[in-house]
Amino acid sequence: MPEPTFADVDELVGPATPHFAYQLRARVRELVLDLPEEHPVRQYAEEKIELLDRLGHASSKAGDSRREPRSRPGWSELPSSAPADEPLPRR
Repeated sequence: MPEPTFADVDELVGPATPHFAYQLRARVRELVLDLPEEHPVRQYAEEKIELLDRLGHASSKAGDSRREPRSRPGWSELPSSAPADEPLPRR
């Protein structure tokens, strides 16, 4: 297999959803497993692995979309958004 690239990592992470975050995290780990820790693609993949871990506790990536305001009626009873950069607390 050729050496993994940034594009290979992005191809795996790009379509990630909360339901599949942990499966994709495992695939990204496997993709860069043989790269040295100081390799730039490995370091980039580690950042994406952290994103996928947060996404696993979220309801969306919400990277490019507008957030729902917390003042929205019913927010305190049932939050409708838990983006990857602010996931729900782990239980």
